[in-house]
This record gives sequence, structure tokens and C-alpha cells, in this order.
Amino acid sequence: MKNNTKLQYNGLLNTPNLWASSVVFNLKQFQLEKQQFSFQDSSNFKEIRLGKRVEEFLSFQFTHSDDIDIISKNLQIKKEKITIGELDFLLKNKSKYIHLEVVYKFYLYDPNINSNNSLKHWIGPNRKDTLSFKLNKLKEKQLPLLYSNQCKAALKNLKLDIEQIEQLVCYKAQLFLPFDKSAIDIEPLNKACIIGFYLSYSNIDTLKSYQFFIPEKLDWLVIPHHKVDWMSFNEIKIQLSNFINEEYSPMVWLKSPNDKLLKCFITFW
Repeated sequence: MKNNTKLQYNGLLNTPNLWASSVVFNLKQFQLEKQQFSFQDSSNFKEIRLGKRVEEFLSFQFTHSDDIDIISKNLQIKKEKITIGELDFLLKNKSKYIHLEVVYKFYLYDPNINSNNSLKHWIGPNRKDTLSFKLNKLKEKQLPLLYSNQCKAALKNLKLDIEQIEQLVCYKAQLFLPFDKSAIDIEPLNKACIIGFYLSYSNIDTLKSYQFFIPEKLDWLVIPHHKVDWMSFNEIKIQLSNFINEEYSPMVWLKSPNDKLLKCFITFW
């Protein structure tokens, strides 16, 4: 895809917060300004990891905001020369000071997980990441870092009073439900985050009538569009089998016979 950096940026801005009005796990969401600023040189965005690319886009967004000033980004906190963590952003929003942690995830709902806690059903496409694990990490490690003795010294150098800093998260996600199971109550999460579905490779024949495109990882952010090289079912099945053999679940764009575009994951499990 050409000009995909701009499409990634647009995709980020159009991704809703994982929870909206409710507060999940006592974590309050930052409301990101959706105004899209133009940039001429995509080469300024150099990060190749999706999470870091998202942070670059947010930094760009904050830099062009009239209300927000970046005090620090990726502030490393060290103990005896060893990095024990970092603060994603320290911001000044008008008269308020904010410590902001940024998360962008892709979660699939697994109804077979044995738990009464609905949050524990959300897992990463390769089953190595979970929503509940990340929420615990934010609550128990990333946000408390601000109050560590090592961080207090860093804040003093920035002339910041810890008592005046509000902690927020910018937690955005794309959610995927099992194929043909759309009637799932995902409370307290935001229904607007449901982007598509997932399907096991063992049932891939269900999609025989579709055309396919496999985006690169950074382009998982992108809203599907027609201007890509679509592949037939027989062509894509060979490529997908290579991913599945490596126990990797790729994201796939689908084009239906009536030209409707969809996002899905084809899972190895």
C-alpha cells in the first residue's frame, strides 16, 4: 500500500477507546483529539513496532494541539544505572499535568475460557497476550512507577509536583468476535471497538467466495480499502497455511462478492 503511514495515522484516530464512559479497573481514559493534522514527510515516522508507531502518532498529535504541551516522552526511570521502567508521556493540558500510558491492542473473544470474569475472555490472536494481564500490569507496575523514589528524582529535575499529576491511559483496541457469534455481551467494554471476526484456519472453506489481502503488522491499524492487490481463495490458502504452521494468526482483509470490506483474523487454534 502506498502512503500507508497516513492511513495508519487515520486508523489510529478512528479507533475508539476500549472503554468509554465507564472506568475499568479504576483506570480513567484520556480523550484523544480526533482532528487529523496533515504531514508532508512520512519518513519522520521511523518506528517499525506497532506500539511505538502509535506513540509516534500521539506525539505528532500532541505537538499540533493548541491545548497540550509535551513535557517528556519515554522518560526512562533508572535504579543504579538499570532501567526499571519508563513513563510514556508527561503532558501539560492547559493547567493540568498528566502522566499518560499508551496501549493499542488487538483482542479476540474466546468463549471457551473458563472464567466468570468477562475481561479474561479477551486474548491476543496468538494467545500470548491477554487483556486482564495488561490491565494488571498497568495497575501494578506501570502506573505505580510514578510514585517510586527513582521517579521522584526525575520529576524534581522537571520541576513537577507529583501531587498535581493526574494519571490517565490512552487504551485503544480492535476487538474481534468468533465467526457467526455477534450476540456477545462485552460490557464494560466499548461496543464500537468491535471491528470484525475471527475464524480458525480449519474452517477456512467458509470464506471460499471472498477475496483476500494480508496486511503487514503496522497496517493492522489501517481501515480496509479497495486499493490493494486482492488474492483468490486458492492463492491465499497456501500463504495462510505457512502462517498456521508457525502457529501465527494473521490479520486478513476480506472482500465479499458484493464488495463489502471486512477485517478478520485467521487463527491457528
